[in-house]
Amino acid sequence: MNIRPYQGIYPVISEGAWVDQSAVVIGKCVLEEGVSIWPNVTLRGDVNNIIVGARSNIQDGAVLHTTHDSELTKGSQCIVGQDVTVGHNVVLHGCTIENECLIGMGAVILDHAVVQSQVLVGANSLVPSGKVLESGYLYLGSPVKLVRPLTEKERAFFKYSATHYVKLKNEYQAADRAESSLDVLGEDHADYI
Repeated sequence: MNIRPYQGIYPVISEGAWVDQSAVVIGKCVLEEGVSIWPNVTLRGDVNNIIVGARSNIQDGAVLHTTHDSELTKGSQCIVGQDVTVGHNVVLHGCTIENECLIGMGAVILDHAVVQSQVLVGANSLVPSGKVLESGYLYLGSPVKLVRPLTEKERAFFKYSATHYVKLKNEYQAADRAESSLDVLGEDHADYI
């Protein structure tokens, strides 16, 4: 089962959100309207909360996790805002991504880091714990460095990407529903759908 509770706490998934069958969503997770969770993604909401805002997409192989409160650690939630694109194989650990961002493939963002709205984090970048990335810029590197202000085209791409992924998610949801209908009717009745 790919969507499951942890210690009796179930994920809260909006009716308009979609989770691929190969993704895993556990425990204290909230997926808002229009969210898409793609193949082999892991959201492990066991020791703290994970929230993914409306129309955000978490792409193949990404991992979202958190840190618990203890004598040695300050707990951290993983919060992804609205209209965010999280690229393939990204790791988001106990960080905050505000609205309309693009997190490039393979990037790692660590505990208590904050990526403000309208930021582009380049592929394979590392955002250290506690770092704040200021709105309106491209950041690259390991650790990240501010490279330059975003262009208007790059700023427009944030909403474009989120809208594109909502449309793509809708196609996958429709296919999942059609497949479920086939399972109910049986293969003999497939001609009628």
